[in-house]
Formats: sequence, structure tokens, C-alpha cells
Amino acid sequence: MEENKNLTAERSLEIIRESIERSQRAIEKNSGLPLVWWGVCVIVFSLLIEYLWKNHGGPAWNFLWFVMWVIGYIGNRVLDKKKETVPTTFVGKTIGHVWATFGIFCGGIGLVLCLIGCGILPAKCVVPDSHIYMNITSIITLCFGIASTITGFIIENRAIQVCGLVAGFGGFFAALQFPMQQMYVMAAVALIGLVIPGLLIHFQNKN
Repeated sequence: MEENKNLTAERSLEIIRESIERSQRAIEKNSGLPLVWWGVCVIVFSLLIEYLWKNHGGPAWNFLWFVMWVIGYIGNRVLDKKKETVPTTFVGKTIGHVWATFGIFCGGIGLVLCLIGCGILPAKCVVPDSHIYMNITSIITLCFGIASTITGFIIENRAIQVCGLVAGFGGFFAALQFPMQQMYVMAAVALIGLVIPGLLIHFQNKN
């Protein structure tokens, strides 16, 4: 009887492990095109905002980031319909929570700084010392790198792990090193952290 119980417990653990691995593989397989899509969105809007900021105004053009989120979400929904249906699992929920947390923090910081840049919100309400320098791009790229790397570890994908680390660390220090080239840094981070791993996964699935 005791031996049967041990076998049942071992089989239960094996089933759980197999379920997690299937979920990891399915999520990895379906992540290729969405990564490329979001990466292209970030690159296009980074360059567009850079051009408009320098030639047709100032930081008010940052509101286009929120337009990008809407367009990106709609496009992602279209891609979802073409993907393999994956049951909701703990792995999928965890990845969703990671990126939702990233969006909440970075979106909130970006909104506040955008309101300051437009003159709607007094800067002293947020940063009392006018000498404090805040580089929003370095913060966002670091948070992105953390979220991307965690995702890579969850689904055990080395490309996402490495690209997330390079994009996060590289973007953080590049944004500090080149304060006048923030949008170009953001575009480079999207290329390294989203487009490249997305293409690798996509072509790997095809092969």
C-alpha cells in the first residue's frame, strides 16, 4: 500500500512537471511574433517622437506613447487569434503579472513626467529639489530588462534571458551616457530586447 502511495505521488509530480513544461513550450512558441510586433511599435514610435520633439514642439509629444500602447494592444489581439490556443496556466499568469507590473510602474512614472513636461503638473510637487536629475529612459529600460529576463527564466528561453540582460543594462547606462539621444536608446533597446529574440523564436519554430 505504501509503495502504491509513493508511486501515485511520484506520478502526480511527473504530471505537474510535464504540464509546466508543455505550458512553457507553448508560450515560447506563441511569443515570437508578439515580441517582434511590440518591438517594431516601440522602434517606430521612438523615432517618430524623436523627430516631432526636435522639429515640431517639445516633450508634449510623449503622449504618443499611450497611443502606441493602444495600437500595440489591438495588434497583439489580432496576433492572438492566429496563435495556438493555450489553456490558462500558472506559468502564463505569472508572465502576465510580470509584464502588467512593468506596465503599471513605467506607465505611471511616464504619465507623471509627461504631465510635468506639459506644464499641467508643477515639477516641485514630484521633485522638490530642482537640481535632481531624472532620466526616465534609463529607468524604463532597466525595468524592461528585468521583466524580460524574468520572462526568459520562467519559460527557460536563453535568447530572451540574454537579450533582456543586454537591453536592460545597456539601455540603462546608454541613456545616462547620451542624455540627448533618449529615443534612439529606446529604439535600440526594443531591437535587442524584443525584435531579435522574437525573430529567433519565430525562425526556430519554422525550422
